[in-house]
Amino acid sequence: MVSRSYSNLLELASGESPTFENMNRRIPRIMTVAGLISDVDDDPLESVCSDPSSSSVQRERIIIVANQLPIKAQRKQDGNNKNNWFFSWDENSLLLQLKDGLGDDDIDVIYVGCLKEDVHPNEQDEVSQILLETFKCVPTFLPGDLFTRYYHGFCKQQLWPLFHYMLPLSPDLGGRFNRSLWQAYVSVNKIFADRIMEVINPEDDYVWIHDYHLMVLPTFLRKRFNRVKLGFFLHSPFPSSEIYKTLPIREELLRALLNSDLIGFHTFDYARHFLSCCSRMLGLTYESKR
Repeated sequence: MVSRSYSNLLELASGESPTFENMNRRIPRIMTVAGLISDVDDDPLESVCSDPSSSSVQRERIIIVANQLPIKAQRKQDGNNKNNWFFSWDENSLLLQLKDGLGDDDIDVIYVGCLKEDVHPNEQDEVSQILLETFKCVPTFLPGDLFTRYYHGFCKQQLWPLFHYMLPLSPDLGGRFNRSLWQAYVSVNKIFADRIMEVINPEDDYVWIHDYHLMVLPTFLRKRFNRVKLGFFLHSPFPSSEIYKTLPIREELLRALLNSDLIGFHTFDYARHFLSCCSRMLGLTYESKR
């Protein structure tokens, strides 16, 4: 399952398209910090972390991955300073509350996600360094057009309405399925995987992925780090099979999620819907303890 879904998604993410011409630019590297990986091979399929002895982590770590970082970013008025940004925790962010729920001061938490503000490419290395050292956050920078297609396009026009039982019967409800938006979604998930690869110790770390923005990310991570401890939580409803089957890439999303070790839902009904979809569309069997 992993190889099949990965090869299909990787081929899609690597597809040449004029709207993604900036995709191949090198993602800013993160500087050396104790317990983090400071450099990786150019080939993302060969992990530099495969040797357990290379890990320098002394405490348990959880890498929490979501579309947005729990960070507020504000550009300073005085542009003459070397550091043109002011950063602070977003106290209203759900991700920040998750850390409190862990209940163990011996667990380090690293956040991976996007900032709400656009950062110029010339500033991205400096911003990455500041956020990592000060907040243990790893920003993912996306080209503007790609972000629009991924977030405002596929996530908000395709996935969100369907997961809330709104079929695409009119342009206001997403319209017909747009494969270019799906390609953007897969490409962004791959960029997130590249970013996680820069900081992960796959033999020790736990990775906790959040919400429908990153549903194919488990496939990319599982292929690269076969033994990574990987969890996914969906913060929205999961529709019944009658609704979900209208999605053209229904099997791709199911196979991607099944590369997680643990999948969480808000309610038992949402979990039951997911299992029913896996049974009817993938031919899998399952047991329910309830």
